[in-house]
Amino acid sequence: MAITETADIGIIGGTGVYDQENFEDVKEIKVFTPFGETSDLISVGVYKNVKVAFIPRHGKNHTIPPHRVNYRANVWALKQLGAKRIIASAAVGSLREDYGPGTFVIPDQFIDRTKKRLDTFYEGGQVCHISAADPFCEQLRSFFIETSQKLGLDVKKSGTYVCIEGPRFSTRAESRLFQMWKADVVGMTLYPECVLAREAELCYVSISIVTDYDVWAESPVSTKEVIEKARKSNENLKKLILEALPQIPKTKDCGCGSALKDALM
Repeated sequence: MAITETADIGIIGGTGVYDQENFEDVKEIKVFTPFGETSDLISVGVYKNVKVAFIPRHGKNHTIPPHRVNYRANVWALKQLGAKRIIASAAVGSLREDYGPGTFVIPDQFIDRTKKRLDTFYEGGQVCHISAADPFCEQLRSFFIETSQKLGLDVKKSGTYVCIEGPRFSTRAESRLFQMWKADVVGMTLYPECVLAREAELCYVSISIVTDYDVWAESPVSTKEVIEKARKSNENLKKLILEALPQIPKTKDCGCGSALKDALM
């Protein structure tokens, strides 16, 4: 089936980030991929002349746990729609005293602690060894840091994100280990999303919002706590994304679009 809708920017995240009243000509479409179904129908709309496609990572009703998200289908679908950049939001736990709840973190590194996720588009026939030395788009990172600062948000310019398998939270021992590794935040959704975007030669930035201090702080994390804090921070996240969308530079000065140049065998 031919795709008739297009998008400039892809957004992956919670449904509250993409309130349809802010967008024009919103349509829900199904994109078929070689990797199965996306997390949900994709909402495509226009905001201040920017075409945006949104995928709720866990489904509209948050029914898909992090280890069962079809990351490959989601990223592939956004590329098929023509998106060149992906903005991804995520709720994370803090591993540092100075990265408190409500803080925005724009990660520059990750540590993969997942176990059973399909994390490449290249399963055979052609081998791809994608570079993950600098896994995020530096142009988008700088842009979102500057935009966050202009809005007066508490934003951290860097951070190492430990991605765990989930859906359980960390043990105390694991949390303390991640601190020994000098990691800054812990979450369940960054990987393999960011690496798949790199294989697809798309720019990718993570806007990670701290919802809690992880269990190292001797206060076990609860789902209720995470949801409540995420809701409180959601308005700031929406404000940031709506401010950013029409101002994202049209010209790319990063190397994301040529990531496969020396990666394919």
